[in-house]
Amino acid sequence: MEHFEMEYNSRREELIIPEYGRNIQNLIRYAKTIEDRRHRQAYVEKIINLMMQMHPQNRNADDYRERLWKHLFHIANYELDVTPPGGIVPRPEDAKKKPERVPYPRSEARFRHYGNHVQRLIEKALAMEKGAKREGLVSVIGSYMKLAYRTWNKEHYVSDEVIKTDLLSLSSEQLVLHDDASIDGLANSNRRRPEQNRSGSNTNRRPPNNGGGNRPYQQYPSNQSRNNKMIRKKK
Repeated sequence: MEHFEMEYNSRREELIIPEYGRNIQNLIRYAKTIEDRRHRQAYVEKIINLMMQMHPQNRNADDYRERLWKHLFHIANYELDVTPPGGIVPRPEDAKKKPERVPYPRSEARFRHYGNHVQRLIEKALAMEKGAKREGLVSVIGSYMKLAYRTWNKEHYVSDEVIKTDLLSLSSEQLVLHDDASIDGLANSNRRRPEQNRSGSNTNRRPPNNGGGNRPYQQYPSNQSRNNKMIRKKK
């Protein structure tokens, strides 16, 4: 009885990008041994087309072909002398690039229910010269603070005095809301929107005018009224 020795994948060379399989990796390794550069270039382009056929669902991506060339160079350990369509040869440093860190706000918010945008608006108001324009911005800030307070604390009532006190604290007592300043504009407008939507949904809509032109809508008699007229004529 003949003895067959089985070859397991664990004994084979490790796959660099497993999604393309071992055959693609062997073809790329063979392309590195081709001496004629024109023949090598044409051979590698055929490998790229074969890689595209393996994953046709990604063809519509804008940079898909460019990504395939990067994967090909990565499998070849960047030791392949060919030129991609764009002329830019991928380098090992490009594969190690990491995205930049997102700058998160480091300052601790004193009143988190108002958010960081309120603090930025306060800083902008402090940088402005005193006058009517600055007072108008302060009124907008107070109105936004009341809207934010109602959004995150719906079960609690907030008075104007609370908003004025918090604004003084956040601005180091430099921004003052006057007694006659109206700070309910944003909160009231935000509360009226759902009421208007509910009332608008109950309005009677006229059926479309299928007759064409600008003729007024004409209500046609129902089937029951037509039947009554026919009975009268027969009598």
